[in-house]
Amino acid sequence: MSEVAAQAPPASTGHRERLLAGMAASVREKGFRQTKISDVVRHARTSRRTFYEQFPDKETCYLELFEATGTALVEHVEAAVDPAAPWDRQVDQAIDAYVAGLALDADLMVSYARELPALGAAAVARERALMDRFADLVMRLADTESMRDAGVPPVAPETAVMLVGGLRELVTRRAEQGGEPASISAVAKDVVKAVLDPARQR
Repeated sequence: MSEVAAQAPPASTGHRERLLAGMAASVREKGFRQTKISDVVRHARTSRRTFYEQFPDKETCYLELFEATGTALVEHVEAAVDPAAPWDRQVDQAIDAYVAGLALDADLMVSYARELPALGAAAVARERALMDRFADLVMRLADTESMRDAGVPPVAPETAVMLVGGLRELVTRRAEQGGEPASISAVAKDVVKAVLDPARQR
């Protein structure tokens, strides 16, 4: 898979990775509900037997794809932030990386936001766990030495969840409307900077 999205793999990629990429390709094409295992193996250029050797059903494959792309996005955002930059520039870097990562595969992102919860408690738990990972990332990025030196206050867990959840919903809605997710970056930056602004602590 690419740094933030499951793209078509080279022929040498292992069966599991090829099937995850096949699931991603089918979800982009027709959504998860309409995806059949035959679609996944067609995109993966493998067999149904191989699929069932790796996954018990299509839901398990989809959930693993969700975790893989989510993990890649967390790592992508963290790597994009320069801790030596001014605090407001760090905010810009984080949001630009997050929005660009989602925009890179908007169809998958919309599917995760709208179709994943219908898969039940296990899916909701994974979605919440990823939200918590992003919230933890926000708290870590706001609690570096350079941020403290600039007077940026620590971010409470509840605040981090609100910021991450609100940004994801905003980007998802823009993608569903056919707009560019990046077009909401300015609004997102204003909101996050207002929360972190050192002047609020004076």
